Amino acid sequence: ARLDLSQASVIGLNCTVGPKPMLDFVEQIRGISSKPLCIMPNAGRPQYTDGRMIYMSTPEYFSVYTRRFIDKGVRMMGGCCGTTPDHIAKMANSLAMKQTRIQHSINIGVKPVTEEPLPDPVPAAEKSRLAEKLHAGKQVVLVEMVPPRSIDITLPLEGAKLLKEHGVDAINIPDGPRASARMTGLALSVLLRNQVDIETVLHYTCRDRNLLGMQSDLLGAAAMGVRNILAITGDPPMIGDYPQATAVFDIDSIGLVHLIDNLNHGIDMGEKRIGDPTSFFTGVGMDPNSVNPENEIHRLQLKKEAGAEYVITQPVFDVESLEAFLEKADMGDMFLVAGIWPLVSLRNAEFMKNEVPGVFVPDSIIKRMAAFETKEDQLKAGIEIAQAMVDRVLGFVQGIQVSAPFGRYKLAVEVAEAVLNAE
Repeated sequence: ARLDLSQASVIGLNCTVGPKPMLDFVEQIRGISSKPLCIMPNAGRPQYTDGRMIYMSTPEYFSVYTRRFIDKGVRMMGGCCGTTPDHIAKMANSLAMKQTRIQHSINIGVKPVTEEPLPDPVPAAEKSRLAEKLHAGKQVVLVEMVPPRSIDITLPLEGAKLLKEHGVDAINIPDGPRASARMTGLALSVLLRNQVDIETVLHYTCRDRNLLGMQSDLLGAAAMGVRNILAITGDPPMIGDYPQATAVFDIDSIGLVHLIDNLNHGIDMGEKRIGDPTSFFTGVGMDPNSVNPENEIHRLQLKKEAGAEYVITQPVFDVESLEAFLEKADMGDMFLVAGIWPLVSLRNAEFMKNEVPGVFVPDSIIKRMAAFETKEDQLKAGIEIAQAMVDRVLGFVQGIQVSAPFGRYKLAVEVAEAVLNAE
């Protein structure tokens, strides 16, 4: 209690006990103080064996307690007696998987390394057909296509041809959505470009690759003709198919936008010349229903300052919430593309409401879907709801990004008719 009243910035617990007793102390302190906590437990109690003091807590055990410490509000962690590099590595990996958004970025400034000036970047409106259309003041339509879990691209190719025939501007390709293992978005993007001649918006996450791998991928993507990138931090493996997979997160989406902006100015992450600059049209994600809107607005500002040119929102089911968020946020020159998700059933609506982070589905929509007994009527209601969302956002956004649940691309086209028919 005295520490809580003191000028101390952080309250720390160190040594003497292992993770379990230290967690008990943390819970007691949390009841009387709101100051940030730092913990450094021992690797359990030592056991005297063959003339040596052996600490018995394994790195895996530390990993489990790392997640529990985070849940109790601990903000700094380490290890004391008996801990090894393996203990710390397991703690770090658990921390990366536990946090849905890693709040750090590497500030890679755009500075010449010689007196010779950097090459002129590609003009914004010339980066891609999508960029050209947005800069011309026209509404755009994107449709999401999730990469397959196999090497069979028959359905993606058929879907891409259908979307192109109906005038869709670009296909939005997620990168391992919800931490799932699928064909790389880069591979699918290049296949669609080469075989269907339709532009793509390639999602690129910070979860699976270190900084070197990211730069290599981006240079390769540029060489293969990819022009539109959506820079996102990425879902932690903990929520996906393989929760024990290692999360990297060398940087977050802000740092990734910095990196892309460097490449667009002809230099790499180490400020070395790369020759001709890349010409990526760089977008970012936005969650208008964030539980911490101030932080979301702050991060959006940092993304804009780093070089973001357009924003795609999470699926919109509550237009008033989006408008309220935009009143507080400074969009600057960034284009806004609203995410639209056509609900296909009551079960789909309940799943979106309760199990998809960043998506807010009002109770009124759940009740509307529940009013219909058959799947056909529920689907019809879902399409009508999505079309109503499109009509309401078109007055203040520059485009829409329509999801195609379960690969139902005709459904996405039907939802986007108001924009596609206006061309």
